[in-house]
Amino acid sequence: MLALRPVQLADLPQLQQLARKSLVGITSLPDDRERLREKILASCASFEADVQKPGGESYFFVLQDLESGRLVGCSQVLACTGCNEPFYSLRNRPFSSESRELNIQHGVPALSLCQDLNGQTLLRGFHIDAERVRTPASALLSRARLMFIAAHPRRFADGVISEIVGFSSEDGQSPFWDAIGQHFFDLPYVEAERLCGLQSRTFLAELMPQYPIYVPMLPPAAQACIGRVHPDGQEAFDILVDEGFDTHSYVDIFDGGPTLHARVANIRSVTQGRVTVARPCAQIDARGRYLVSNEGLGNYRAIVAELDLDAEGPVGLTPDLLAALDVAPGEPIRVVAL
Repeated sequence: MLALRPVQLADLPQLQQLARKSLVGITSLPDDRERLREKILASCASFEADVQKPGGESYFFVLQDLESGRLVGCSQVLACTGCNEPFYSLRNRPFSSESRELNIQHGVPALSLCQDLNGQTLLRGFHIDAERVRTPASALLSRARLMFIAAHPRRFADGVISEIVGFSSEDGQSPFWDAIGQHFFDLPYVEAERLCGLQSRTFLAELMPQYPIYVPMLPPAAQACIGRVHPDGQEAFDILVDEGFDTHSYVDIFDGGPTLHARVANIRSVTQGRVTVARPCAQIDARGRYLVSNEGLGNYRAIVAELDLDAEGPVGLTPDLLAALDVAPGEPIRVVAL
């Protein structure tokens, strides 16, 4: 059985192994032991903090095989962008020009560096082992974060965003980066993303062009990358779209990948989740597959389970499910259809 839980310092060695296998562009999961240690400690502090409104808290989750103890995935939530450092994006909107003398109006798509997405909750750091891709484990790893937000709304913003990794070739070349970023930094795309993971985006973003970049002036290969999802990022994209997220007029400043956005009030795992209580049972006459979580904070747990769910009553859970969720009979749980 797989269970999602908050990261612990003891997870560091396995977490670094996951980081080594993660997709280029997931800068929140750097292959650096000290940086990962800092992220774990920051997450532990966030779970322990008495939060009255969302700030710079970062919640780091791992997906663990309970039988072997092996970590098979991880994901993160930043409570509020722009609290500790500016959150930069490229806004993709037409730039209008007009000639009254010629009676001509023309709109040219342009990319502009902005901080419009400050103040949003950010989903990031999604990574799952290759053998678990396109399985219920992926949905658990991604959607359990949304169930956590639903359980603790005071800790998060009303809007949620997620930057999906943009296109790059198998040898690590990004046409979008080569057309824009390469002119301002003498760095290949992979190295720029690595530096962002180790330090921050701010120092690189501040050197990006401050004036609109006219899209038609970019090479065709770079234009084709705007809003394009990396093949290995497609599942993360699809899960969130199914949750009610939509592409906005913003893309990543380095690879041009799309930014998804949703209001918490419109997210499927929030609106369709049901809070009930657990009751012990020896055997379950399963009628459907569900995501199930407790309502905890530092002891938050989430699993996938086959359940017999009626309209209103308590939900029967076997002893192994109760243990995986770290709940006792009568304690609250949250359930949403997978």
